[in-house]
Amino acid sequence: MSIRILPSNLVNQIAAGEVVERPASVVKELVENAIDAGAKSIEVRLIDGGKALISVTDDGKGMSADELPLAVERHATSKLPDDNLFNINFFGFRGEALPSIASVARLTIVSRTKEADSAWKINVDGGCKSEVCPAAHPKGTRIEVRDLFYATPARLKFLKASNSETAQCVDILNRIALANADVSFYLYDGDRKKVSLPACNGDLFESRLERLAAVMGRDFAGNSILINAEREGIKITGYSSLPTLNKANSLSQFLFVNNRPVRDKLLLGAVKGAYQDVLASGRYPVCALFIDVAPKDVDVNVHPTKAEVRFYDAASVRSLLVGAIRNGLNLHANRSSNVLNLSELVADQVPDFCSCEDNKLEEGKPNYVYQSKPGFFSSRQVVLPELEHKLSVRVEPQEDISYENVGELGVAKAQFHDTYIISQTQDSIIITDQHAAHERIVMERLKESLYKKSKPASQILLIPEVIDLDAVEKNRLLAVASELSKFGLLLEEFGTTAVIVREIPALLGNCDVHALIHDIAEQIAEWGTGFELGEKLHLICATIACHGSVRAGRKLNIDEMNKLLRDMEHTPHSGQCNHGRPTYVRLKISDIAHLFDRN
Repeated sequence: MSIRILPSNLVNQIAAGEVVERPASVVKELVENAIDAGAKSIEVRLIDGGKALISVTDDGKGMSADELPLAVERHATSKLPDDNLFNINFFGFRGEALPSIASVARLTIVSRTKEADSAWKINVDGGCKSEVCPAAHPKGTRIEVRDLFYATPARLKFLKASNSETAQCVDILNRIALANADVSFYLYDGDRKKVSLPACNGDLFESRLERLAAVMGRDFAGNSILINAEREGIKITGYSSLPTLNKANSLSQFLFVNNRPVRDKLLLGAVKGAYQDVLASGRYPVCALFIDVAPKDVDVNVHPTKAEVRFYDAASVRSLLVGAIRNGLNLHANRSSNVLNLSELVADQVPDFCSCEDNKLEEGKPNYVYQSKPGFFSSRQVVLPELEHKLSVRVEPQEDISYENVGELGVAKAQFHDTYIISQTQDSIIITDQHAAHERIVMERLKESLYKKSKPASQILLIPEVIDLDAVEKNRLLAVASELSKFGLLLEEFGTTAVIVREIPALLGNCDVHALIHDIAEQIAEWGTGFELGEKLHLICATIACHGSVRAGRKLNIDEMNKLLRDMEHTPHSGQCNHGRPTYVRLKISDIAHLFDRN
């Protein structure tokens, strides 16, 4: 067959395959067009998840009768006034969205400019345009897309259930709304309102945080840090979560380049790298970050959906992003997220101490009965000394202390379950996980010694530990023995399948050396043979710190508890352990009083 030019309707359908993947793609294109038109209020209506109807109404500048026929032609746009693809200041610029949508659906556009006496209307059915005719409509534009993919049934059968498609539309609208806090967004699925985001007032950061709280939740707003950095024409603003507020995937990481939502591997990798020392593997922070660069320094014309970008100086963008997040984390190094629902305390229950044979009351001893309110705590009959033993409550008498002269974490009052330290400030009660807190302290001290290129203090074992390994594990450890010695961990070959440990870091105290060596050997196996141990510094430090920390279940006296709290206050990132979990939780007295209706 000879070469021929494809019919225009077929060309538009091919373009639609790239631009219009599902109803959410249509919503994205139409809402972005509305923002480009200067709209301050945008309403989206769906029927059957957008498969039957997608309607987008805005109060933008509108289109005249002469512009409507051009709007549905391919590569017709008002957004490239100087025909320069490297000076793009709008969301759209290709001129493909409307004709592509019209080629696979029934499209109706009704629009009116501010100066016009009436609105004008045009219909496009499967690529066939009608004549422009007068219509009734206020200033702005309404675009209706009916029977999506009716002209391409094969595409229609790949769409998911209506609820799933609606959820995709809600997600894309929320993403766009995050970058446009001064615009109102509403989305209806039939008669149900799914999105209601009124325009936010105030300065940039106030309005943006208000919009972030509305979309991402109050927990994020209360447990995030401000990011604001600028260098060499690149500006990064937004908010990123404390390490202790994290999720199992990266879907809650919202990234924008010149207010355009993107999913860029370079940027996602930079966010992950910024949290490397403070977040466990497999966990992801929550963030909404806005990168502003000169249009000439970024190429958005690399993918039809414009979800990917290319930076002229990608290294500078990545460097600034990592540095901005790390500076923010350092400024809030001792903060821990506080997402505890205090109402859960009301539903908590005292353990059933009388469920076992050994909990029978002894003859001749007084019985103390605690009777609770119905639905609060279950009724229990317990001997108080036994209760104290079961709950591991340790309280020591203290002299009166002025809370004005103590640190942020207050004065230690008790230890529960030999694991949690209860401390008190002027307006709060703080619960600290002693193992998690000490783990971070030990890790930061190890890192500090190594960054200063000074070997951490080590202690010689009176009786060296001989540890049996398989031949592969032993060879892996011996291959990096010189690197491990920088941590104060000195080991040598001992026979064919063992190593002997002669020194350990002094910070570890009486740790389980066997478990430590086996864990390090397993990590080396996981990294493979091609890694640089220096690049895995934080992982080595974290492993050593975990084994050398105060263990859960160890009894501490008041002085030891207070020493731990003071050390935390002077340790970077002490709000979370090496795995990204919180080291302490703060309960405000006002919140606790609210539980008891003490308003």
